[in-house]
Amino acid sequence: MTRREFLQQLGLGAGAAVALNMLGPLRMLAQDDKGSQVQNRMTYRVQHGTGEQISLLGFGMMRLPDNQEEVDRLVDYAISHGVNYFDTAPMYMGGRSEVLTGNTLSRYPRNKYYVATKMSNQNKRLWSFSESKRLYEQSFERLKVDYIDYYLLHSIGGGGMETLRGRFFDNGLLDFLLKEREAGRIKHLGFSYHGDIRPFDYLLDHQGEYHWDFCQIQMNFLDWRHASMRTGRRVDADAEYLYNKCLKAGVQCVIMEPLRGGAFGRMAKELEARLKAVHPEDSTARWAFRWVGSYPNILTTLSGMNQMEHLIDNVNTFSPLDPCTDAENQLLAEIADQMSGFPTVPCTTCAYCMPCPYGVDIPGNFAYYNDAVNEHILPLPDKQSADYAVRKQQFIEGMRKALPNTESWARSCVDCEECLSKCPQQIRIPNQMARIVEILRKR
Repeated sequence: MTRREFLQQLGLGAGAAVALNMLGPLRMLAQDDKGSQVQNRMTYRVQHGTGEQISLLGFGMMRLPDNQEEVDRLVDYAISHGVNYFDTAPMYMGGRSEVLTGNTLSRYPRNKYYVATKMSNQNKRLWSFSESKRLYEQSFERLKVDYIDYYLLHSIGGGGMETLRGRFFDNGLLDFLLKEREAGRIKHLGFSYHGDIRPFDYLLDHQGEYHWDFCQIQMNFLDWRHASMRTGRRVDADAEYLYNKCLKAGVQCVIMEPLRGGAFGRMAKELEARLKAVHPEDSTARWAFRWVGSYPNILTTLSGMNQMEHLIDNVNTFSPLDPCTDAENQLLAEIADQMSGFPTVPCTTCAYCMPCPYGVDIPGNFAYYNDAVNEHILPLPDKQSADYAVRKQQFIEGMRKALPNTESWARSCVDCEECLSKCPQQIRIPNQMARIVEILRKR
């Protein structure tokens, strides 16, 4: 499909057409980093306002190994193979992510990388201007920079419009950040979105006032039209809506959770087999990245890479990117329809909910539960079925292997609800824990 046909299909106006044309073609740069003689075939996208060429693969720094030498090794490989966008936040790893990121990137010339961090003032005690400003200035110190390339209002949507006003408007913080952009200490200002759609709509509907440079959204081939499966409460917008609204506003997208927290790596075997029939050597991760990267209004796609083998595979996927064909897009849409019927918990293992005051390993319980669904251990058959006892025991034994410390099992949940406000996916965590406990109680 040509760019013109794509625009016509969406019914976009002239303003959006101009914005999309500014993306330009996918760009590939040849460069050596720190003297490395590496052929760089990375795919790049052009940033609207400045013409910066941003690697379509971005390095998510949320789950780094807490070892500076190992982080340096990963980042050195990434930069030498063309990755130049690094995303962190004050709350990642309890602050360690920004420190590790700053230490490793400061070894390079400042024009070799673009660093993104966030205003992570979700906790109400940080809503005051002084506390939020302290958090902002702390990021500069940890990252060892005198300007931040991409700065985000972190996770707008949680708590709705009231929380948005409290975090950024009533305290004068947004006015301050806009002035910081004018002064050049912030090069690009944007926001990341989870949850209630009203703050997302409000900020983009006022694009003429705020001039957002980018927006970070969760987008993958399942959430494209099945994002409502994520919430146990209210149906919020699918990724299709989020992406197209950004496109119409002329705001480029940064993509998070392209692999849905690793869920695609645990896809049911019969679905994975359909992908293998087309590309026998390709991982489900490569399929997911190719699907995301095929959309033209995407600036970069974040992947949390803490193992060298994953980094190498992802770099290869984007060097250069092979966009999905129409037939491949149709196949992924069919698989998404089938996956949406599986009763999995939409946890991305971000661990924002942790630590649990009662010792429950929330992401661990959900990860094992989802594996049991995809391996067809769950749902358990009727109690009268011949294989009921065997399947139940298989579930329990698998739980013991996944979570050897039984005190971290779902049955330790007391429904205190401390985790609810922390979950960007708006999962009703105690309710989901009760589902697991009920399975363990069956006789």
